[in-house]
Amino acid sequence: MAEEQDQSQKTEEPTQKRLDDARKKGDAVRSQDVPIWFMMMGIALLIAASGPILRMIARPLVSLIDHPHAFRLEQGGAMQLTGALIWALAPAAAIVFGILTLTALGGHLIQNRPAWTAEKMKPKLSKLNPMEGLKRMFGPQGWMNLAKALMKLVAIAAALMYAVWPERSFVERAGAMEIAVLAGVLQDIASRLLLAALVVVGLIAAIDYIFQKQQFDKKMKMSRQEIKDEHKQSEGDPQVKAKIRQLRMEKSRGRMMAAVPDATVIITNPTHYSIALRYDDETPAPICVAKGVDDLALRIREVAAENNIPLVENPPLARALYARMEVDETIPREHYEAVAKIISFVMKTKKT
Repeated sequence: MAEEQDQSQKTEEPTQKRLDDARKKGDAVRSQDVPIWFMMMGIALLIAASGPILRMIARPLVSLIDHPHAFRLEQGGAMQLTGALIWALAPAAAIVFGILTLTALGGHLIQNRPAWTAEKMKPKLSKLNPMEGLKRMFGPQGWMNLAKALMKLVAIAAALMYAVWPERSFVERAGAMEIAVLAGVLQDIASRLLLAALVVVGLIAAIDYIFQKQQFDKKMKMSRQEIKDEHKQSEGDPQVKAKIRQLRMEKSRGRMMAAVPDATVIITNPTHYSIALRYDDETPAPICVAKGVDDLALRIREVAAENNIPLVENPPLARALYARMEVDETIPREHYEAVAKIISFVMKTKKT
């Protein structure tokens, strides 16, 4: 009951991360009938190309049959003959192997991109649970497998009827037929049987693939809570990120306040803004070593007072510098003159 309720909450489309994680575990849309159909197509191609392939095989054999005396078996002749036959038959074998391999791979690659994983080979205790086994047997997948088995039985019977029924009198006439005629009739029956099998298995594979796709999509659906949890995992928990941001600000503020005693002058609003500037022979222009508003501005003024740093009230300049520059930056060029007058005044005051 709880499982059904949980499944009913999964109404959202899966995220790309969920699909990627499923692929890494080996979960994907997969119909076992699609590769079977592709293998049958490969066999059909081989039958269609059987003439050229058989000629390639027969060519070296004909030479051996017509001139057997040309091949000596003593003094390593048998090994030489075997090697020659293997070399002569290799092209035909390569064609057969290549077609079967390509069709076998095509049946899997057309469904999914290749993914190497050992997840499916790991032992799972749930597979030994009889209740889970009954669920699989009488679940949607089990009923689908039963339906496919019945469809295949009916399809095989129909294919046999399609291929053999027109030649039902063949058995009676087979004994009186010549070899060439008999071979032609058998080839015709085999061709019709293969054609019928291709059509039927193709329909079953298409139906099964659609069913597997629907089951996979249903399995991959997510609840809103799962999407939120995944977002937290990928992007980071907002509370944790806020805490990290706060710690960074406090650390940065601590470094900034430690630089206030080295300032040359503090330009204030006088209550809301405080800008600490440092200027000496090593700096080409005054540098902002600290800035703040409200409580932080008050703290800058308190540290400045404790270290005898001059405070100069200039509200327009304080607001402009706070908006235009960051800590460790030199003052903007347009404020050179105003700041130079203040620093010059502070320097003269210190000398007196």
